[in-house]
Amino acid sequence: MTAEAARFQIDFVGDVVCPWCYLGWARLNAALSSRPEIGAQVLWRPFQLQLDIPDQGLPYAEFMAGLFPDAERRKQMDQRLADMGAADGLDFLFDRMTVRPNTNAAHRVIRWAGLDGGKLAQAIMRAHFTEGRDVGDPDTLAAVVTETGLDLGDVAARLRSGEDRQAVDQDCVAASRAGIGGVPFMIFGGRTALSGAESPDRIVYAIDKALEPHPE
Repeated sequence: MTAEAARFQIDFVGDVVCPWCYLGWARLNAALSSRPEIGAQVLWRPFQLQLDIPDQGLPYAEFMAGLFPDAERRKQMDQRLADMGAADGLDFLFDRMTVRPNTNAAHRVIRWAGLDGGKLAQAIMRAHFTEGRDVGDPDTLAAVVTETGLDLGDVAARLRSGEDRQAVDQDCVAASRAGIGGVPFMIFGGRTALSGAESPDRIVYAIDKALEPHPE
């Protein structure tokens, strides 16, 4: 492994309630599994699709009906995502969801996990998309942290105190100002980027381009 590869950083900008981010995260990990020699360090970067959702969240069915009034279209979208997820080993069980959460709290917990943030983000997305849990609730997030095997102190109390709330807001604003208008968005070594849940092959190609020697 080269020294450059050992320091290779991937920034994954996403939101934990974005189904395409769950797909994109799975595909990124599949790509990296096929190229273990890269030795990448993956960092989760926060992005909130909806900043105005109250802390207690909104009823999921009403929220989705507001975004997509056509019920048949919503059903087709859910089925398409479920089929795509199954091909990548993910279970999208939309009928279990009751709350559309504000994701600031989830991003704060991921922030506190440091280099384990990606591992925690994956667990939070599974809790949301497969288990139908309210991942905006401090107690739920504390439980997911424990289940993941991490020790982040009294997570529920830290969340309720507002710790790092503004820091996550600022990170989300910075992502928007950098021109990121949709997620997932992946940045490879600060040199190449991909927008959307691209295939593992496309991700590997972007990584290889980023690892090409710098021109003299």
